[in-house]
Amino acid sequence: MGSMSIGKIAKASGIGVETVRFYERQGLLDEPQRAKNGYRVYSEPSATRLRFIKRAKALGFSLNEIREFLELRHRPGTTSAEIKTRTEEKLLDIRKKIRDLNAMKNALLHLSAACDGTMPLEECPILAALETWKET
Repeated sequence: MGSMSIGKIAKASGIGVETVRFYERQGLLDEPQRAKNGYRVYSEPSATRLRFIKRAKALGFSLNEIREFLELRHRPGTTSAEIKTRTEEKLLDIRKKIRDLNAMKNALLHLSAACDGTMPLEECPILAALETWKET
């Protein structure tokens, strides 16, 4: 691909131009070289890094976690065990979120079943339950 403008690298990476700039500001992407006209000029390794960031975000990793992955990738002595550990930690986090979402879904199903949608608003069991809700 050679050198690319910000528009071309954004398209090649499947992200927006502003996202490319944001990742630069966040230190996830090295500052690109500049053409004589002052425009940013990117290389294929930058596009590869942007695709890496996009895939990691899609898997639920935060920008800080992605930064750590990128740093570990280039740190001498890093082992795949370190990467695996971080991935397993993310799996635990996702499983907890799924449990929490299932609990929310079940509570909402219960609330929805309690209301037939025909009673006066003052008697709505959903609103009443939300007003008296106690954390467990």
